[in-house]
Amino acid sequence: MTITSISATRLSRLVGPDALSRPAYRSLAGSIMTLLADGQLPSGTRLPSERELSAAMGCSRTTVTHAYAVLRERDYLTARRGSGSVVALPGRSMVASRALSPALAPRTHDADTIDVTCAATRAPTGILDAYAAALSDLPSYLGDNGYAPLGLPDLRAVLAERYTRAGLTTSPEQIMVTSGAVAGLAVVTRALLRPRDRAVVESPTYPNAVEALRRGGARLTSIPVDPHGWDLDEAERVLRRTPARLAYLIPDFHNPTGAALSDGGRERLAAAVRRQRIVPVIDETIRDIDLDGGPALTPFGCFAPEAIALGSAAKSLWGGLRIGWVRMPRSLAETLLEARVTLDLGAPVLEQLVVLQLLREHPGMPRSRHAELVLARDATVAALHHQLPSARFVVPRGGLNLWVDLGDVAAGTVALVAQEHGLALAPGSRFAPTGGFRAHVRIPYVADAPRMVESIRRLADAVSRVRDGGVTAATPRREPSFVA
Repeated sequence: MTITSISATRLSRLVGPDALSRPAYRSLAGSIMTLLADGQLPSGTRLPSERELSAAMGCSRTTVTHAYAVLRERDYLTARRGSGSVVALPGRSMVASRALSPALAPRTHDADTIDVTCAATRAPTGILDAYAAALSDLPSYLGDNGYAPLGLPDLRAVLAERYTRAGLTTSPEQIMVTSGAVAGLAVVTRALLRPRDRAVVESPTYPNAVEALRRGGARLTSIPVDPHGWDLDEAERVLRRTPARLAYLIPDFHNPTGAALSDGGRERLAAAVRRQRIVPVIDETIRDIDLDGGPALTPFGCFAPEAIALGSAAKSLWGGLRIGWVRMPRSLAETLLEARVTLDLGAPVLEQLVVLQLLREHPGMPRSRHAELVLARDATVAALHHQLPSARFVVPRGGLNLWVDLGDVAAGTVALVAQEHGLALAPGSRFAPTGGFRAHVRIPYVADAPRMVESIRRLADAVSRVRDGGVTAATPRREPSFVA
């Protein structure tokens, strides 16, 4: 694995002159921790030597030596033979250090910790009944070998009918059931990308998708999205100048901003990718979570027949099911199947049967879940207005997240300090494939309303603490949770 490095001059400029406040070595260590948390200093970066950094900063070598020692004690710095001193967020493996999302580390939070890093809800009411019904159906599948690379025929038929009912005519032969949407994206990247192919993503966007594309060898170019929507003029300009192979897009209650692309915008964006012969890969995992209602969202594939759509049961039903799907254009079905069998040979049969039961009972999101999310979202919004009146955000029509601009503080620093206040938080830099969003946080409103209100109180406490002095080398650490 290639280790990136940072020059002493660059690091000195990033930490700034305030990094040598007394005691200087602790202040310098705290500044480097903040750069890591905020994404400005990527995990896996080799730091300059003590001699080089002390010269660039105009401080004694002893100050840098002691600062590096503090970072090692806090597990932010590792000495690697042949690579020097390499920094990483605690709990993250160096193999995954290029990821924008944290590693999938075991959750080690205290029982009182509120985790708002994961935009997914608990299992819905009735899931045990669905498992019982699935178990009763399972014996009829036990005489087979259990491999179904495309998925169970009955589930594929139900999924195809959902697309057709939404206006996008689909046959079961165009459906491939996968072990989640990210697994579906892995199939697509295996099938379509070659090393150093260019891929277009939105900024901000879902970090695990970014990592899947990068692991597929893609080089990324971004188009801008904000809570008010897509900058289509800029998107057309970027697409026109980018010889990309595919574009990963989230037009349905975008993650993390919550924006929904209008039919006119879909038509225009579809035309732009078609002109450049770019394959649109559409993440529809949050499509069912329409909280306020309004004109139905037209599937992107209605404007782009060549589009590949990714779906999942994780957001509207339950992440523990680990069932997703890919809707394929007929022209790519064989190519995608060939790629799929090099990754796995099918999703679990029992969980496919459970999803089949749930989809037959609830074609979209269960009504009880809808009501819970509306209450949680509205309580979160009210708490933000009360506790953090300077924060800026747009209340989305649907989805699971608020994309909050904290304004005058670095969100990475807030995330570190929030750990002391029992709040696990994902800073905006985690969602920035090409940098930025240093003042943003994503807040999924997936807990019950009282717990969401408490999470905002803890966030406000952390913001206040940062404004008063920020993170120091003495700030306790915990292993980061993953972003979903």
